[in-house]
Amino acid sequence: MEQSFGKKYLVYLYLFLGALAAFPPLVTDMYLPALPMMKMEFRATTSAVQMSLAACILGLAAGQLVFGPFSDKWGRKPLLKSALLLFIIATVASIFSTSIEALNVFRFFQGLGGAGGVVLSRSVATDCYSGRELAKTLAVIGAINGIAPVTAPVIGGLFSESIGWKGIFCILLAIGVLLYAVSVPFRESHPSTKRYEGSLASLFTQVGKLLCTPAYMRYVLIFGMANAVLFGYISSASFILQNDFGLSELMFGILFGINSMGIGAGSMLSLRLRNIANASHIGCTGMFVCSLLQLCCYFLGIGFWGYEILVFVMLFSVGMVFTSATTLAMTEGRAMIGWASAVVGATGFMFGGIVTPLVGIGEIQLSTYCVMGSCSVMSILLSYIVYKRRPAVA
Repeated sequence: MEQSFGKKYLVYLYLFLGALAAFPPLVTDMYLPALPMMKMEFRATTSAVQMSLAACILGLAAGQLVFGPFSDKWGRKPLLKSALLLFIIATVASIFSTSIEALNVFRFFQGLGGAGGVVLSRSVATDCYSGRELAKTLAVIGAINGIAPVTAPVIGGLFSESIGWKGIFCILLAIGVLLYAVSVPFRESHPSTKRYEGSLASLFTQVGKLLCTPAYMRYVLIFGMANAVLFGYISSASFILQNDFGLSELMFGILFGINSMGIGAGSMLSLRLRNIANASHIGCTGMFVCSLLQLCCYFLGIGFWGYEILVFVMLFSVGMVFTSATTLAMTEGRAMIGWASAVVGATGFMFGGIVTPLVGIGEIQLSTYCVMGSCSVMSILLSYIVYKRRPAVA
């Protein structure tokens, strides 16, 4: 560990970074069950209401590219508090929106503020830790970041009927205020002696050096492919489980929660391997094998249990990739931590956004398995290149 803290502060830091990592997925996914209700209230089209989700995702991607590099110049704590304050203001404005167009604008700024949490959680972890300790911290962050998108719609579904979409946004507002209050004891992890001293213009040219670092970009792309597999599952699971296999909403929620545990288990297991780079290769291999078996089950007519077992194993593999790829990418990009975290996060959201509409083309099971298979093939090809060079990146 690069900085010496007391045990109480380390516990606080773990919990705080984990909460920041869970924050953006809650912002995007918790209100999803209330979309039909919002359509009726605003008397808007389905596409206009769905645009509120797209605007938030766009804000989350753009915000990481802002708060990440700026924190390299001005420090983590000021940017973190600014991001949380922006989120609080945007959430209040969203609650009092009188039109869907206004809501969509405020949702973009809500995502912009929420992005500060997840991008700075990785930056702070890399500031404070290295090697195995960094992997442990990012395993917690990765597990939460993987579980939160899966469980958030379930949480939202429990409250949407009783408190409506504004009630869900009030819960998000309370979370934002709580995180802002909890950020007060946080100690600056990026001292002034290590900050970027060049101009703002030159700060944004630094990313070119990072994007031209082959080892870093391979891990970023592997992370992006794993994130695409996760979003492919999230966007298709409700249709496959409820429409194709006839499960009730309750059973769907239970299975959603069980499958999310696979991500956390995979993230933690990756720490048990002596070489963290091997976890990435094993995880990519697991995604690839599961995608092939899913296609086989589909054409052979193997139903629910074939789907469920393979999905759980695939998400377990995704969890292994999340921890290992993020740790290795941040290690390779340590010279520009803010940019390194920003590119990792933005790539994940970008790949997830591309995949989400693709699984709805044609027959949803077949299209989902094809999308997951394509991403898994790309991930294992990239992983094979890294694995062949593992002595250099271990």
